[in-house]
Amino acid sequence: MITEIGIVAGEIWHFLDRNGEVNIDVLFAGIERRQEVVLMSLGWLAREGHVVLWYIDGKYQVGLRKPGDEY
Repeated sequence: MITEIGIVAGEIWHFLDRNGEVNIDVLFAGIERRQEVVLMSLGWLAREGHVVLWYIDGKYQVGLRKPGDEY
């Protein structure tokens, strides 16, 4: 399972690098993996400081962390 989470984390990173900040629903559709695994992978990336998450108008947005972003 850890291997799958790591692989999906890489897919998320590449998706965000290509598409910029997106709504989490767009991420789910773009990655086409089980939502549980996407969420675990996002947690991994967030813990490592690679992504930033915002809650805006009842939806989560996610993007790659830029230098100077707080987390």
